[in-house]
Amino acid sequence: MESKENKGTEVFKISGDWKQQAGRLKEKFPQLTDSDLKFESGKEDDLIMRVETRLHKKREEVINIINNGQITK
Repeated sequence: MESKENKGTEVFKISGDWKQQAGRLKEKFPQLTDSDLKFESGKEDDLIMRVETRLHKKREEVINIINNGQITK
């Protein structure tokens, strides 16, 4: 069984409606652009790196910001 809370390089997956989540992130962080939030399946790390750079935050912080915006069913 794999732990979701491995320290270091956490495997991150987008769940839910990304367009809706991206809209909320842009409201919360107006400096984020559509390009920053462009998401392609399997390229979650690219998305995280762009948001890290734009917000000047660490990977773990960006993952927490994104996870807090995800709606799970």
